[in-house]
This record gives sequence, structure tokens and C-alpha cells, in this order.
Amino acid sequence: MLRPAWLVVPAPNQDDLAQMQSMLNAGNLHTVCESANCPNIGECFSQKTCTFMILGNICTRNCRFCAVEHGQLPLPVDREEPKAVALSAKQLNLAYVVVTSVTRDDLPDGGAGHFAKTIQEIRQALPTAKVEVLIPDLLGQFASLRQIIDAGPEVISHNIETVPRLYKDVRPQAIYERSLQLLKRVSTSGKNIAKAGIMLGLGEGHDEVLQTMVDIKAVGCQILTIGQYLRPSAQHHPIMEYIHPTAFKMWEEKAYEIGFSQVVSGPMVRSSYHAGQCYAKTFRS
Repeated sequence: MLRPAWLVVPAPNQDDLAQMQSMLNAGNLHTVCESANCPNIGECFSQKTCTFMILGNICTRNCRFCAVEHGQLPLPVDREEPKAVALSAKQLNLAYVVVTSVTRDDLPDGGAGHFAKTIQEIRQALPTAKVEVLIPDLLGQFASLRQIIDAGPEVISHNIETVPRLYKDVRPQAIYERSLQLLKRVSTSGKNIAKAGIMLGLGEGHDEVLQTMVDIKAVGCQILTIGQYLRPSAQHHPIMEYIHPTAFKMWEEKAYEIGFSQVVSGPMVRSSYHAGQCYAKTFRS
């Protein structure tokens, strides 16, 4: 299936890439921009922004949509990583810092304590910066999630990714209801804004997408991102459809009708795309 014109992006500026990679390499840091082959890497790196990926770059799950490397023997947790992330964020003079991670089902708390420490280090290095974390489901452990909630990031994001019917094929180690419960716990904490993301083009139906958005809003999410699934390799789940930009606009309008405070919807949209602007708009609303 040929990629349509609206999904063709200019090649990233090699100087911008080299500068960002040099700084990140100095701190032995990973970004989801690189590890997940994000199509917006050129735009974000040119603006000196990125999404930090902590807890290594090997995931304990094997989702069929994701380009991040997977394996049952991920790297040991780097105890200096939280400080390194904070230092890099300070060097970039970020006003809005986004941190995500691979899934670490091998750790007792799923890596929640490491997230909390990273948030704390960012607060010390950049007291006025806002922090958004994109977290895994932590196997549904509320005590683990509470560590992240109490660390006080402005936004806690967790991606639903697709409609429940496709979970078995697309993300077999995840549970739709468990992810919704996590988002509900975030939204009812009174401390954080809850955010979620979904992809289109995996074979979902119109009514399924609509119901999934209703489910996400029902648990208290304020922010929703909607983007096009892009197949990382021939071994990943096939692309069933390229969604036209006008359809993404329609879904954006539907999401606002359902009651979301902010919606970012488009073929190139990813979970953290324009995250700072989205938070600012939500906060003002």
C-alpha cells in the first residue's frame, strides 16, 4: 500500500539531528523520537524539543504496532538517569518536559519510582517547567501509580492505542479495562490532568472508534490525541487503511462533542506532539 502524499514529510536537517543526538548521548539518554521512529523527529529536534524515554530502550512487551526493541532481559535501571534527564532538559531550557518509558514488567513497581525520581529532579533543575509523563499500565498496581501521581506532574498520559476488539492482535499483553481504570485513577486524583491517545488505520470500525472515545472521556480524560498508525516493519501489524486528513478533522469534532477539553487529531499526530501547547490550552480552558 503506497503512502499517500499527506504522510510524506521532509527529511530532517542532519545538523539538528546531530546536535540533539550529541547532547543526548553525553547523558546516555534515549528518546522515543528515535526509538519509535517518530515521523516528527525532524520538526521537534529542529525546535530543540524531544520526549525523553527512561528505563532503557528495551521493552518487556511485544506490541505489534511499536518499533521499540523488545526482550525479556532489559538493561538494569540507571540510577543516574533522572539527574541526566533533568540536566538535559535544563540545557535545552525546556518550559514543558515530556518523559515516557518502555514497559518494565520485570520491575516490582513497573518503574514508577524511577518516574517519580525523574519528575523530582526536573522540578529541582527547572522549577517553573511543566511536566508531562506518558506511562505504561504498571500491571494495574495502584500503589505504583500513586507514586507517580504524588510526584505531581501536570499531565499523566496513558495510551489506549486502539479499539478493544483489536487488543488481542495489536497489544496482546495489555488489557483495555485496565488502561481505562488507570486513567480514571489519574483523573479522580485531583492532582493531574489525564490524557490518552489512539491510532487509526489498524482495522477499526467507525462505531468502535466512537465508543472508544466515549469510554476514554467517561473515565475523566481531558486531552485526546488521534493519529495515523504507520507500520514500522513487515513484521508488525499491517496498515489496513490510510485515514484522510478530512476524516481526522471529523474525529476531532466528534471528540469535542463528546466533551474533551483539547483534541489533537491528524495523520502525523503522536502522543506528545505539541504537548506543551495542548496543555496550555487545556489549562486556560
